[in-house]
Amino acid sequence: MITAVVLPPPPPGRQLYRKVRDRASYAFALVSVAAIVEAEGGRIRGARVALGGVAPKAWRAEAAERALAGVAARDDSYRDAAAAALADARGRPGNDFKIQLAQRTLRHTLAAAVERA
Repeated sequence: MITAVVLPPPPPGRQLYRKVRDRASYAFALVSVAAIVEAEGGRIRGARVALGGVAPKAWRAEAAERALAGVAARDDSYRDAAAAALADARGRPGNDFKIQLAQRTLRHTLAAAVERA
């Protein structure tokens, strides 16, 4: 019998999740982004990013995290991070649109997380 679960403290920063779906009635995400962004003084101190709906299982976008470390919190930095996250992405017939959709969703999620931090 499990009586308790002890979790480590969450990493610092603003946590945000975005889910893009075809219709409100569908639970399945076309693309989802989970991000934790720590920003201070107009710069990103650190970030954790995960993408869902673009591969057989959700995955951590470590290339995006590296691209965000220590950069100015502005749109071109978010765009660079999104490009890094999906640099090796290869679409299939009928789902090529997800690559650009994931990049836009990641960019907007990062901007919103920094704005709310």
